[in-house]
Amino acid sequence: MSINRRLFLAAGAFASPVLTAASPLASARPEPKRRASVATGADILAAQGWRRLSGRRTGVLSNPTGVLSNQDHIVDSLVEAGLAPVAVFGPEHGFRGSAQAGGSEGDYTDPRTGVPVYDVYGADAGKLARLLRTARVETLVFDIADVGARSYTYIWSMYTAMVAAARTGASLLVLDRPNPVGGAAYGPMLDPAYSSGVGRNPIVQQHGMTVGELARHFNGEFLPADGGRPTELDVIEMRGWRRDLLFADTGLVWTPPSPNMPTPDTALVYPGTCLFEGTLLSEGRGTTRPFEIVGAPGIDWRWREALESQNLPGAAFRETYFVPTHHKFSGQTCGGVQVMVTRPGSFDAIRTAVAMLVTARRLYPEVFGWREDRFIDKLTGSDRVRTMVDAGADTDEIVESWRDELAQFRRTRRPYLLYR
Repeated sequence: MSINRRLFLAAGAFASPVLTAASPLASARPEPKRRASVATGADILAAQGWRRLSGRRTGVLSNPTGVLSNQDHIVDSLVEAGLAPVAVFGPEHGFRGSAQAGGSEGDYTDPRTGVPVYDVYGADAGKLARLLRTARVETLVFDIADVGARSYTYIWSMYTAMVAAARTGASLLVLDRPNPVGGAAYGPMLDPAYSSGVGRNPIVQQHGMTVGELARHFNGEFLPADGGRPTELDVIEMRGWRRDLLFADTGLVWTPPSPNMPTPDTALVYPGTCLFEGTLLSEGRGTTRPFEIVGAPGIDWRWREALESQNLPGAAFRETYFVPTHHKFSGQTCGGVQVMVTRPGSFDAIRTAVAMLVTARRLYPEVFGWREDRFIDKLTGSDRVRTMVDAGADTDEIVESWRDELAQFRRTRRPYLLYR
């Protein structure tokens, strides 16, 4: 490599690329779509004066994403309508969203509404059922925005709520919201032997379903084996959402569903780059671009060059250097890449991440490694990805290994889909 080329790459590490008319990134950008006007399930129910909940002892499982189009939280709206919930339940990060990953806010009385808030992050169905009975909840409302990845814990909080509702005789009402990465499914299926808090039941890694569709899927496929279904499950469907819509096309305002999911761009890459949580590399926590930036001390420009040479569909990579303010390598200078989605319609976050894993292991064997607790196996749903990467398999071999189970999942989910 020439000295000029090295200087150009080093300079590029500290500045975003300029997209000119002749730039490959600029030419790869998709044509702008006509934006949709999506109404969430919460907006639809609020427009009806919440009358569906009138006369019911209502509990709400929600977080900061449970907002109306005017950005009022649904709990605040219910209180204003004279239908104050008897209890609110907070998932990971808490009801008001102040806690970091793996944390929650504890039990307290919400100072704005006076409603009791119970911490249910990590709670099993037995604990949640006891709380439902204590508060004498008749209808439990679920309103949380998901990001479309099996490892994101909110959908498993919903599943636990479904089991608890079945045990107590409560009905469950799901207020549907968009899947921000669209309706297509990708990735490997979870092996039940690897069930955990980041994947309880067999669905694929990027499931391509809304929370309402997932609730229907869970109700049909998994609840009978876990003690029965809720007395009543209902989904307030969205108006105007289609399976080909990404969040940027919905006309809705993005509310970060967790502290390290700041933008819709983060959500696009997360189903894949979340796998780096299972490695010794930083997944970008402690930077302004978590999950978009990945790296570690000892990684250099060669990773970006090797990834660009693979022409991964819809993806481009920027050489970058960063110093995380917390989490892995806090206060240390890391080299790595920023993943950029140039054509969302052809981008496969999981294939891209597998290519990143394979390439990082090949280029930096002294830097790359798996966490000792084998968290990668929980994230991918089995030991397959880890063992194939370690055995030297290439990206195509690894992705091909889940082709049949992905096809089966796409068939199985079909009866539960609500949107075209």
